[in-house]
Amino acid sequence: MQSVTLKVQGMSCNHCVNSIEGAVKQLGANAKVDLSAGTVTVEFNESNITLDSIKEAIEEQGYDVIN
Repeated sequence: MQSVTLKVQGMSCNHCVNSIEGAVKQLGANAKVDLSAGTVTVEFNESNITLDSIKEAIEEQGYDVIN
C-alpha cells in the first residue's frame, strides 16, 4: 500500500468530503479529507491504481489537485 497526501483546492464542506471520498473509493482506494488543511490523504495499491487516476477522479468532482 502506498500513501500520498494531495493538496486540493475548492473543498469547503461535508458534501466536498463525501464527494471526494466516494469518488476515490470507487477506484478501490481509501481517502481521508482534511478540510482545514486542504488536503486529501489517499491509501492505494499502486499495482492496481495509478496516482494520476486518483487525481483525475478528484478533479472530475470539481476540485483542483495542486500537486
